[in-house]
Amino acid sequence: MNRRVRRKLICRKGKEKLILPSYLEIECEIADLDLKQTVDWTCLPDDTVIQLFSCLNYRDRANLSSTCRTWRVLGLSSCLWTSFDLRAHKIDAAMASSLASRCNNLQKLRFRGAESADAIILLLAKNLREISGDYCRKITDATLSAIAARHEALESLQLGPDFCERISSDAIKTIAICCPKLKKLRLSGIIDVNAEALNALSKHCPNLLDIGFIDCLKIDEMALGNVASVRFLSVAGTTNMKWGAVSHQWHKLPNLIGLDVSRTDVGPVAVSRLMSSSKSLKILCAFNCSVLEEDAGFTVSKYKGKLLLALFTDVVKEITSLFVDTTKKGENMLLDWRNLENKNKSLDEIMMWIEWILSHNLLRIAESNQHGLDNFWLNQGAALLLSLMQSSQEDVQERAATGLATFVVIDDENASIDSGRAEEVMRCGGIRLLLNLAKSWREGLQSEAAKAIANLSVNSNVAKAVAEEGGIDILAGLARSMNRLVAEEAAGGLWNLSVGEEHKGAIAEAGGVRALVDLIFKWSSGGDGVLERAAGALANLAADDRCSTEVALAGGVHALVMLARNCKFEGVQEQAARALANLAAHGDSNTNNSAVGQEAGALEALVQLTHSPHEGVRQEAAGALWNLSFDDRNREAIAAAGGVEALVALAQSCSNASPGLQERAAGALWGLSVSEANSIAIGQQGGVAPLIALARSDTEDVHETAAGALWNLAFNPDNALCIVEEGGVPALVHLCYASVSKMARFMAALALAYMFDGRMDECALPGSSSEGISKSVSLDGARRMALKNIEAFVQTFSDPQAFASAAASSAPAALVQVTERARIQEAGHLRCSGAEIGRFITMLRNPSPTLKACAAFALLQFTIPGGRHALHHASLMQNAGASRALRTAAAAATAPLQAKIFARIVLRNLEHHNIESSL
Repeated sequence: MNRRVRRKLICRKGKEKLILPSYLEIECEIADLDLKQTVDWTCLPDDTVIQLFSCLNYRDRANLSSTCRTWRVLGLSSCLWTSFDLRAHKIDAAMASSLASRCNNLQKLRFRGAESADAIILLLAKNLREISGDYCRKITDATLSAIAARHEALESLQLGPDFCERISSDAIKTIAICCPKLKKLRLSGIIDVNAEALNALSKHCPNLLDIGFIDCLKIDEMALGNVASVRFLSVAGTTNMKWGAVSHQWHKLPNLIGLDVSRTDVGPVAVSRLMSSSKSLKILCAFNCSVLEEDAGFTVSKYKGKLLLALFTDVVKEITSLFVDTTKKGENMLLDWRNLENKNKSLDEIMMWIEWILSHNLLRIAESNQHGLDNFWLNQGAALLLSLMQSSQEDVQERAATGLATFVVIDDENASIDSGRAEEVMRCGGIRLLLNLAKSWREGLQSEAAKAIANLSVNSNVAKAVAEEGGIDILAGLARSMNRLVAEEAAGGLWNLSVGEEHKGAIAEAGGVRALVDLIFKWSSGGDGVLERAAGALANLAADDRCSTEVALAGGVHALVMLARNCKFEGVQEQAARALANLAAHGDSNTNNSAVGQEAGALEALVQLTHSPHEGVRQEAAGALWNLSFDDRNREAIAAAGGVEALVALAQSCSNASPGLQERAAGALWGLSVSEANSIAIGQQGGVAPLIALARSDTEDVHETAAGALWNLAFNPDNALCIVEEGGVPALVHLCYASVSKMARFMAALALAYMFDGRMDECALPGSSSEGISKSVSLDGARRMALKNIEAFVQTFSDPQAFASAAASSAPAALVQVTERARIQEAGHLRCSGAEIGRFITMLRNPSPTLKACAAFALLQFTIPGGRHALHHASLMQNAGASRALRTAAAAATAPLQAKIFARIVLRNLEHHNIESSL
């Protein structure tokens, strides 16, 4: 079909000027078009439709073809199916056969994996010119030989960059015999390329110009020197090279222009001989050649007209010297070359090879994460990768984007990146380049660009730049892609961007929440990478109150529970559990907590995940159960699902685990123990001892949650006695005076007060527990130790001068001063039951002055105006008749001063809440 001549046609609509692309043949049609009418797309000229189809990926092209019969016929046009990129798909025999009707004119094919390689011959693409495959480790001689035999017109074959370990010289020989038109052959990781195979290439492939035996174990150097047609040769990363033979033989190659020996042990002698002896050689690439780099005396300046590209040379300057017109030298020499007015075919050929070897070697160097290359990356490497991203070669663009994604990462395990490198990419305009690449219709470019954006966005400054450049909308759009690889990398970008609180709302507004939830349903099986990233992004978003609601409305609860129940990949399990934990963390502002608990199988799945062999999964599952246990119905349902036994077992097994897991295990038991029935069950299951062990932790968050759990457990007399017998008193006493956490000290004091307010004495009959008590100290000794430290704890919140003023005056200001001194801010988040409040009221009548003061101090914390549950506690106290006990304590002549003043403050708080509730 002939290419139409295009020009701009100006039409007017009212006062607006519209510039429309048009074709000469249909100019009259456009001129007569009434723009106010609805456009009938089916009336478009055939070549316009085909041009439109050519801008779409294969999937969208096929979908659009199904619109009508005319477009279906046009969609089958052979000119639309000259290339296939099948890397996102596993092509089996059935799929290949179904595609065969479109492959008569197929010339270029990219695939991934051995299974797809086996199916290539079923495409019946006899006119195939280029084949490129990756993940080819399992491809065999038989498969490769069959491909070569069926495609005699083949001109380019590239397999890599992963090692083709199962391909031998026999397959190379078959390629040579079956593909006489071969111009380019690049293979990676061949174990042995022998003389027979190389001689076959020399004999049968007279047009073979570009050879790459990359990362091979052994090559016959002498035989390779017989391939006289070769112009560009790469042996990068190949070992066991005899450089003496190379320098004596390869300089005789009459057409050799470019040679790549990067990542080898080539030395200065061999390089010098090649540079000086070869008449045709113009470029020698030697990146990351340690022997050459360590020779401080080596210089290439004496070889005029020869270029050496290495880590220690100015690559931009070297390449720029290839241009005849050097008057316009910019930082982007590759872009300068592409914009040259006078094209030179020979120069173009050289520059395209340079682009390829640069992209390949820079990626390999980035993957090695070699130390000591910061200066190279900051001064040259980043700019080179950005320049390569603008190449006309799609595989070069992809590899450059992958290089950007890789070179910034310094610790993949902990997702750490080099901020200097990331910000250098940003400074050089890399964010806009990557986003433009991500908007390409080519899915391979979309995937690699999204990956680079994701990794760079770990840096908060880059993340801000991505958001400002419209990157969130682009990534949200890519997350809807039907291509799993594209969707996976886009989800990864949203995951990293969602770390920033300032980006969460923008992600939600861009439809990112819905896209991420849909990803989980779309790839619920066979997509561990995309599922982990989608769940991770949702976990971050769920930490925000508004976004948490959107996640639930989009079906996120069901999706995440489905992952927790069915997925076996630990990364997905961990992120799904974390997302559910964050969804359940907003109990005061939305209904997600109860919604998660009511989702079928949710609690059972989380309980089951606490048995996972992977610590991260156990930690997040315990965290989710902790948050869910704040809901009364969830708390009992968790216990019914075996949660008590599972969490006690987890606490028992995590003595050497990370502080995060220890905190969540203790926290989940703390949450469950709010229920007296669960508290008793925890004690009976052996939960006391591991909680005491965690209370001895030096980590504040760990011993604080353990103290909270022990406080709840101590409410039950049997548990209280068990705490004494297991040596819990010294642990709690230590927290009382040594913890930097006021909350830990407070809850440890309350636990000790519960244990020794007299109720435990009913369980500890004379002689009945002497054996158990001998494990630490006697019961009387434990009581004295506990009361002494409770008194000291309360004393630390008592200002003698403020107490004296309050005792001498009934003015509110004096009580306010005492309150501010005594306030424990975090205690306002604690929610007590009626039984607990009643116990503290009873404790006000205890003969022990220390316990009276402790009870009054506790009630003060629970009723301070502004506390989350202060009004709830005030109501419980009113119902329990607390006012009389408080007045008695405040007026008692024998009561300690702290008890009197604290009781007066609590009475004042109750009056405040009574007035507040009546308004």
